[in-house]
Amino acid sequence: MTVATTDTPEFVVVGIGADGWAGLTDRVRDELRSATVVYGSTRQLELLPELDATTVAWRSPMSEHLQQVLSETSDSPVSDTTVHVLASGDPMFHGVGSTIVNAVGRDRVRVLPTVSSASLACAELGWDLSRTQVISTLRDDADVVVPALTDGRRIVVLSRGAQTPAAIAEVLVRTGFGWSTMTVLEQLGGPSQRIIESVARSYRPQPHDALNIVAIDCVGPRTTRLPGLPDDAYEHDGQLTKSAVRALTVAALAPGGRGLLWDVGSGSGSVAIEWLRADSDGSAIAFEHDDARAARLARNAARHGVAGALTVRGAAPESLRDAPDPDAIFIGGGLDDKVLTAAWRALLPGGRLVANAVAVQSQSLLVEWHSRLGGLLRRFSIETVEPLGSMTTWRPALPIVQWVVTRTDDES
Repeated sequence: MTVATTDTPEFVVVGIGADGWAGLTDRVRDELRSATVVYGSTRQLELLPELDATTVAWRSPMSEHLQQVLSETSDSPVSDTTVHVLASGDPMFHGVGSTIVNAVGRDRVRVLPTVSSASLACAELGWDLSRTQVISTLRDDADVVVPALTDGRRIVVLSRGAQTPAAIAEVLVRTGFGWSTMTVLEQLGGPSQRIIESVARSYRPQPHDALNIVAIDCVGPRTTRLPGLPDDAYEHDGQLTKSAVRALTVAALAPGGRGLLWDVGSGSGSVAIEWLRADSDGSAIAFEHDDARAARLARNAARHGVAGALTVRGAAPESLRDAPDPDAIFIGGGLDDKVLTAAWRALLPGGRLVANAVAVQSQSLLVEWHSRLGGLLRRFSIETVEPLGSMTTWRPALPIVQWVVTRTDDES
């Protein structure tokens, strides 16, 4: 495929490591020598020699300053203006390069990468990068590592700053991975490189360089991203889709890729959370009218490391109206004809709707909609062993009727 070129302003994104100018290729050095204006962090700009270019340090917050630069450059009448932007390591690996390309289009951006910090870390540790999971905390809290934790896995965490190692140690201890080896690698590849190794449970907060990453060699329980976590994995007030039904429900929703889920009448948020755990590219909106439950839902999301991908809104159907159109919808609470109608109209073609009903009236509603639109209608009856005096018996839960339907292009 040929990439189109235009006479509009161009952005050149240059990756630079902690070794600075010495670590750049001749091509990249020549590029920077020809620059008119160079943007970067104060630390990055200090790595450059004296250049003819004007250097501009990012203001805080950097994201707002970057958007201003992108906007001003795009509106500039000068067609030969070239803006150079410094980035850490590989700009397209959790870096500013992706942000710029998404904002202005790839035909207006040239990217000159250097070795990523993840590659440098794996080289130092002797780890196979292809078998190492990389997680970024640049925009998320340290809890984002939770879904990836399992015995024997190796993880490289891109840190937000000097406090990230302590936050990760706390998460590891809290989730049963306190015996994991945690290695903090600072200023990788540069003259001030420092590597500190400890067991997570023995880690004590200490001064770290802001430019660090954390490598985790996991020791702890074997976990899975498959749905059906134990019920006690959630804080709830009884409004919880139970483990076995939750597993069937999330499987029916078929999470995958960058799909958006609406979890209507979310309660504890367990279905939305396990949708997000199943595929880290997904996102979800939870609709919950009760403020206490909404707050509890948010705590559950943080506990399971998916808070950054979950948005909490108010009651349905009112709050559905201005929400982004979903790829999948689960209705577990507040099921009525108005909610079903609003949800069905919003569902994108090819999207899937799953609704669970316990009350006879709600079950009848699903039977009616199934008769009109088809899909799969099934009833679950699950029994568990519980004490009966000095013995045990099978205790049935309330049966649940579930409707699963996929929207085709011609349905309205």
